[in-house]
Amino acid sequence: MHRPIKKAKLITQFIIIVSLLIVVLIGASQIGVLREFFGKAAGENANIHVYTSKVLGNYKKPWRNLAQGGEDHEWRMGSLVGAVKALNPEYIRIDHIYDFYDVVGGSDGSYTYDFSKLDLVLNDIIATGAKPYIALSYMPTQFGNGDLVGKPNNYGDWQAVVQRTIQHVSGTRGISDVYYEVWNEPDLFGGWKYYGDKNYLDLYRYASNAARNVSGVRAFKLGGPATTGFYKNWAEALIKFASTNNLKLDFISWHRYSNDLDAYKDDMLAIRTLVQNYPQYEGQLEFHITEWGHDSDVNAGYDTAYGAAHTVAGAIEMVGVVERAFAFEIQDGKDPNGQEYWGRWGLFTHNDFGAKAKPRYFALKMLDRISDQRVQLLGKGSWVKALAAKNSTNGNIEVVLSNFDARGQHGENVPITFEEIEPGSYTIKKELTTGQVVTENAATTEARLKTNLYMPTNTVGFVTLQKQ
Repeated sequence: MHRPIKKAKLITQFIIIVSLLIVVLIGASQIGVLREFFGKAAGENANIHVYTSKVLGNYKKPWRNLAQGGEDHEWRMGSLVGAVKALNPEYIRIDHIYDFYDVVGGSDGSYTYDFSKLDLVLNDIIATGAKPYIALSYMPTQFGNGDLVGKPNNYGDWQAVVQRTIQHVSGTRGISDVYYEVWNEPDLFGGWKYYGDKNYLDLYRYASNAARNVSGVRAFKLGGPATTGFYKNWAEALIKFASTNNLKLDFISWHRYSNDLDAYKDDMLAIRTLVQNYPQYEGQLEFHITEWGHDSDVNAGYDTAYGAAHTVAGAIEMVGVVERAFAFEIQDGKDPNGQEYWGRWGLFTHNDFGAKAKPRYFALKMLDRISDQRVQLLGKGSWVKALAAKNSTNGNIEVVLSNFDARGQHGENVPITFEEIEPGSYTIKKELTTGQVVTENAATTEARLKTNLYMPTNTVGFVTLQKQ
């Protein structure tokens, strides 16, 4: 009688010890992955209920922000302007502005400034209907003995180029409401800290001085630190420093690459909790995820339906939580091995292969069809996320759904119930990113109508309810 109990206890203790060792070995940064893996193993299917009369009103669409990284010194949007415009972007973020566009010329004591190459990219951004979101990076080679991610020899030179940049874009060009983000991933590119000799806060101080000294410019915003993840110590250090030194600070930004859809919300909860300790900033600071995706490394999912489903599911989960999240990135760089698809982050392939749209682009385009009047939706599941809206022009009810499974295994027949509708005859149109389109007619004598949508793993769907 006693031996089996003792053996069971030993087994339980062994499992606990092994689990603790795993957590220690993988580190805290991977706990979200464990949460995702074990959570999905025992997940719940969706049972969507759309309350058509409960209109929640207009809402921010965080996915209407895009970013382009340092893929190509000569990168231009070119023929992609129309396709990007179709996504209705509000802001497009660029970095590498000082090492790609030859802004600074001359030498110590006699620097010159030329924004003609940067202007070409700004023109592309404006042509899409978006505004620029400029990461002030990296260090002009003349300032730091050729070190693109190093300290300047003289911080006054850094202040001068930032001031000239703001003066040109927000003044000479007259572009309003531009965001200027101090550096890009300082914890990675240059190994900056928020203390010590190579101090990001020095970089920020002189950028803020530059922002204070400009004149005759349109309204603009300044912030940072654009770290590789949300790090409480970095955010708090910048908030404290700005407060103590009366510096301009309009937003806190960071990057997040994760398969765990809860991670994006967790970041926002963490920063909002932190800012409660600084009442002067509550309701004043904006919070932006200025790069996001499922993997910060090259990953085959970016070329497939996997990345498409993740992008839409992530975007849906950000609604009402994140104001701006910049999908990374617009276009692939060139593969050194000459492959067309190489797991790069772009919505489009490289120009050498015709700048072809990838599944993530089409999924974002489907997502962006959702109307502006959000209505209440309940019953999301572990895999299927959904968002509902009412078209104020024709009265149609729209639902966009994403079935994202990191393991690529879970298909689901999703029940969708439209509540609080008028009795009568309706047309229901169901679309999937697989290309499947089904239209059905249905009638009800009640104030509800039920349908369902089968979603294979990693697909995005769009359902429209129209009264006949």
